[in-house]
Amino acid sequence: MRIEKCYFCSCPIYPGHGMVFVRNDCKLFRFCRSKCRKLFNQKKNPRKTRWTKAFRKSAGKELQYDSTMEFEKKRNRPVRYNRELMSNTIKAIQRIKEIRQRREARHHAKRMRGNKQRQREAEIKEINQNIDIIISPLANDPTKVAVPSLVKSRIAARIAENNAKMSDSPVVTQSTKSQTQKKQKKSKVSEDVQMAQ
Repeated sequence: MRIEKCYFCSCPIYPGHGMVFVRNDCKLFRFCRSKCRKLFNQKKNPRKTRWTKAFRKSAGKELQYDSTMEFEKKRNRPVRYNRELMSNTIKAIQRIKEIRQRREARHHAKRMRGNKQRQREAEIKEINQNIDIIISPLANDPTKVAVPSLVKSRIAARIAENNAKMSDSPVVTQSTKSQTQKKQKKSKVSEDVQMAQ
C-alpha cells in the first residue's frame, strides 16, 4: 500500500482517496481534496498559503532539514520480497518515527522559548493601560485585598475624583424635593389670592 502526498498541501493521500491531474507532459499532480486542486488551478503558490506544510517549513514553523526525511523519498527500485528484510524495515520505520517526533517536539520547544515571557509582558502592559475597567468593589478596601501599590494609587486618585464631583454637585434627596415642591405650590396659591384681592 503506497501513501501518496498532496502536491499542494503535503497531506497524506490514502488509496482510494484524492484526485490526480495529468498534465500534457505526463506529469502527475495528486491532490487530497478539491480545495487543493482549485488553488492549484488558480496558480496559487503553496509557499504563500499559510495553512500548507510548504509555508510552515519555509517560515521556520516546522522542522525543515532533517536526516529522518531522507527515508520518505520515493524509490522506484524493484526489490525481491524477503520476510526478514520486511520485518526489519517495519521496525526501522517505527524507530525513525519516534526519533522524528522527538526532534519536532524539541524544535517546537526551541521556537516557543521566551514566548510566555513576551505574552506576560503584553498582558501586564494591557492591564496597566486599562486598569480603570478592572477595579473591583473589594479593591476600594485595602484591608481586605492585597493590592499592588500602583493599583492602590490609581484607585485612591479615582475615589478622590468621585468625592470631589459629589461635593461640587448639590445633593438633592427625595424629601427635600417634595418640600420644595410644596413651598412652590403654597407660593403660587398665595400669589393667586393676592391677585384676586
